[in-house]
Amino acid sequence: MELNDEAKEIVQQLGAAINAAVADSSGVAGAIERLHAAGYEMELTLRLEIGLRQLGGEGMGEDSVHLDLTDDDRRTLRGMRIRFDDAE
Repeated sequence: MELNDEAKEIVQQLGAAINAAVADSSGVAGAIERLHAAGYEMELTLRLEIGLRQLGGEGMGEDSVHLDLTDDDRRTLRGMRIRFDDAE
């Protein structure tokens, strides 16, 4: 599916909003501070793939969303009250 310019811009805004939510999270900041106090530096990498389909389309099919999360990623997201399908 080819996205128009407006949809591409909205997807970029979504990515920026998610990044800002993680960066501005007091829970994430607190965990980073505790790790630093324990003598560690932290690097967090989240991989996000956004799959889109037009409204009224048939199922997700090939445009499905796949998100590889570590246990730490899942804990961070839960701490931010972000819900996800845990069926995997």
